[in-house]
Amino acid sequence: MSSLPHHASAPANACDVTPAGAAWLASAETYPQGLLTGWRARPTTPAVLSCGTVFDVVSVPAVFGRRMVDRLWHDGPGSGPVAAHRGRMLLFAAPGTARRLPSLLAWEEWGPAVPSLLCHGPGDAVTVPPLAAGQGPGDRLGSRWLVAPDSRRPWLPGPDVVLWACVRAARAAATPAVRISIFPRGDQGAKVYDVSRRR
Repeated sequence: MSSLPHHASAPANACDVTPAGAAWLASAETYPQGLLTGWRARPTTPAVLSCGTVFDVVSVPAVFGRRMVDRLWHDGPGSGPVAAHRGRMLLFAAPGTARRLPSLLAWEEWGPAVPSLLCHGPGDAVTVPPLAAGQGPGDRLGSRWLVAPDSRRPWLPGPDVVLWACVRAARAAATPAVRISIFPRGDQGAKVYDVSRRR
């Protein structure tokens, strides 16, 4: 298991990318200073970043991703940066996760309980939300940070932690809702009388 941080709850200002967080994101590129300059000029524009060296990204459908992030924050170690983009959730993970996670999921044999996960690693690139929320191209794409990077070395979950969140999210989705009623079921042998016609 990866070294885990000690999180009590999600960060209060989870949607603000700090300058240190922006520098960390930019470090994924060959020319980080050029990217940072472009971001300062257009802070409400998304950017395309390379995966595989600084981070990998696991892209999941939004509802399942929400369950994963809930499990990570409520029952687990917390998450790394998390973004929403075009109806999917992007979970930033440790490099190597994109290569290892698919085989771990196949070994678990969850089948349709785990929806389509797209793992982005070396040679891939992802669109990340703008540094600042506002009226810009990011808003039209539904692109925003849910847990924004806030340091030059954010903790990133490895494949084992992402697998743990997938399994728990799948279990939560597969568990039928418990119906609670103060009235007994009709098939319990109780005598039922129609009192609507009594005088």
